[in-house]
Formats: sequence, structure tokens, C-alpha cells
Amino acid sequence: MRNKKKLKQSFNKLQKQLIRGVLSIIGISLIIIFIFGNHGVVELYQLSKKRQQIQEEIVLLRQQKIDLEKEKSLLKNDKKHIEKLAREKYRMAKPNERIFKVIEKDH
Repeated sequence: MRNKKKLKQSFNKLQKQLIRGVLSIIGISLIIIFIFGNHGVVELYQLSKKRQQIQEEIVLLRQQKIDLEKEKSLLKNDKKHIEKLAREKYRMAKPNERIFKVIEKDH
């Protein structure tokens, strides 16, 4: 009778340890999945950083679009701007006009 009682206590103790071990493994697994999984904390952080970079790029592209629309408008409507651009960028000159190139001297 006494051996049965000790055996039963030993079995119950072993069973509790086994349950604790299994629950610990499940808990640790869930924590690892929560942190490193496809939708885990690390992935969400990386997506957040990427989203911020894309938002910054969108702002930059919108500003470039506005600048290009202004340039387009100037090229369509402003003769002085076209002349300035032709002189500076393409080194064009009016008839009988000379172009001088200034070369800076290195010190």
C-alpha cells in the first residue's frame, strides 16, 4: 500500500513536471513567434521603417512634380526664361553676339 502511494506520488510529480515542461516549451515558442514571426514585432518594426522611407520619397516626388510643372509652364509661356535657358544651357547666342567662356583660375 505504501509503495503504491509513493509510486502514485512519484507519478503525479513526474506528470506535473512534464506538463510544466510542455507548457514552458509552448510559451517560449509563442514568444519567439511573437517576436520573430512573419507578423512579429521585428517584422512590424521593419515595415514601419520602410513605410516611413516610402512616405519621405512620396513627399520628395510630389515636390519634384510641382517643380517640373512650374518649369513646364515657364517653357510654354515665358520667352525670357526660354532665352535664358538657351543661353546658359545650350550656349546659344543672337546673331552678331559673342559668347565668352570664363575659366576660373585654380589658386
